[in-house]
Amino acid sequence: MADHQEPFADVVPVEGGVSIPELKWRELLFVGALVPDGDAFVRDPARPLPPFRREGLFPAGVRFRAERSGKRVVLRRASGPADL
Repeated sequence: MADHQEPFADVVPVEGGVSIPELKWRELLFVGALVPDGDAFVRDPARPLPPFRREGLFPAGVRFRAERSGKRVVLRRASGPADL
């Protein structure tokens, strides 16, 4: 598990997606990097994405479903350009 000094590194792979700390999730929403799109969230490429050690977590045009799990949020791909 990543050190609390490196929240950008605290990305845990889970089946079908990733788990991030709830605080990092709130940051993504606050800066507008991810915005609501119906019952999911989509990346707003016009907004800066906070740093993550792993590149490509939130590609443009892909919808993600978010589910709280304790003090973390699990994000799974809901659909992407190929699904449209």
